[in-house]
Amino acid sequence: MFASVVLLSVAVLLMLLLLQTHRAKNFPPGPRPIPIFGNLLQLNLENPIADLERLAKRYGNIYSIFIGPRPMVVISGLQALKEALVNKADDFSGRPKGIMVTDAVIMKAHAPGVVLADYSPHWREQRRFGLMTLRNFGMGKQSMEQRILGEIHYVVKLLEQSVGKTTNPHLLFHNAASNVICQVLFARQFNYEDEFMKFFVGLFHETSKLINGRWGMIYDSFPLVRNLPLPFQRAFKLFKSAHEKRLEMLAENKKTRVPGEPRHFIDCYLDELDKRGGDNSSFSEDQLCAFLLDLHFAGTDTTANTTLTAFLYLMNYPLIQERCQHEIDKVLDGKDQASYEDRHQMPYVQAVIHEIQRVADTVPLSVFHCTTNDTELMGYSIPKGTIIIPNLSSVLHEEGQWKSPHEFNPENFLNEKGEFVKPLAFMPFSAGPRVCLGEGLARMELFLFVVTLLRKFKFIWPEDAGQPDYTPVFGTTQTPKPYWMNIQLRSTFVR
Repeated sequence: MFASVVLLSVAVLLMLLLLQTHRAKNFPPGPRPIPIFGNLLQLNLENPIADLERLAKRYGNIYSIFIGPRPMVVISGLQALKEALVNKADDFSGRPKGIMVTDAVIMKAHAPGVVLADYSPHWREQRRFGLMTLRNFGMGKQSMEQRILGEIHYVVKLLEQSVGKTTNPHLLFHNAASNVICQVLFARQFNYEDEFMKFFVGLFHETSKLINGRWGMIYDSFPLVRNLPLPFQRAFKLFKSAHEKRLEMLAENKKTRVPGEPRHFIDCYLDELDKRGGDNSSFSEDQLCAFLLDLHFAGTDTTANTTLTAFLYLMNYPLIQERCQHEIDKVLDGKDQASYEDRHQMPYVQAVIHEIQRVADTVPLSVFHCTTNDTELMGYSIPKGTIIIPNLSSVLHEEGQWKSPHEFNPENFLNEKGEFVKPLAFMPFSAGPRVCLGEGLARMELFLFVVTLLRKFKFIWPEDAGQPDYTPVFGTTQTPKPYWMNIQLRSTFVR
């Protein structure tokens, strides 16, 4: 019996030694990992941002952690992130394989789309097409502006029904943002109670928390548990259903399609597929379905969560809200509605909106990157295939880059003359070739939503709501904790 225990103990010890993780020579430093778990037990899996900041203070802006046996390099601070994502973009713009987000999305769609596609000529081809098509459908132009304003008009009507009452705005802004991008993708506006709308808004909210949360980390760390009936299987089920719904939408649109006369993104893509179809082409119907998910997710979740953050802060900084309204009233005097061009005459509103984006910190860890070659970064050696975590949150709150890095203060975006300025550290959409594809649309939506709603309504924090909690709920995209708001019609608003 004693001999058996000794043999078992020796076997376990040998296994742990074999599984021991080691940092290669000149690899970025970091906390000591333990066998099997790596540094997983040293991170708050519900929200690791504070732990990542703590490690950066100890090991520097380039350090490594192990998630299970797999090494990852965390990059923090403007200088290091700019060096990696911009100056050495060819080495740092890959996408990792074998983690939950890529397995859940790519396996179910049978194609990588654009956001999760590896850095390659096929990715460049798809991204170039996406940017061109979005521009052709009015990105940054009046046609897109009218789509957004039309959706805001519907939101205004719903908010008018809540005047004098307390209302929860969370699904409202997600539905509105989803409907804007749906007009580009499908040339359709959905009722907010439509099953298609409810499914996708729910999908984005739920999977965002799963992928970068506790269960996503467990999936990434322990391959042996991936087939077990654990909560991350919910994400796989949802993405499978999402792919089926997109296939249904594609089949429905193909019935009425007239080649060469595109009505929306799907038609444009199918026209391009007709031209380029072949064994060596990156264009396919599966790729189209994955691309639709990329644009729908990015066009909904980030914009909606930033808008929610906007009204959370504006309610609790009433003097800032009033100053915005004064500038809006002055610039829009005599105009029926706002235009995106009006932003050039609204430096304070611009500063407030950008400060909201900074504190919203909507995509704190970007989408994980991967090195495409053996490379170096600021003196450290990083092998090909290493997962890179760009800590965008660190730049948005970096000491020395902002007047008030840890406070909500629009002065962060104003110079001594009161003119709007944008510091280099403002990178909520990431940087380099992997910068967010829908950045232009997001900027336009946020400006038009905030200006139009502030022009007509006054937003008030409910007296019985207690102190506001600004700590966001962590995920692939961060969202404010649920809150309620009171709405009043402004007496200065002229119909």
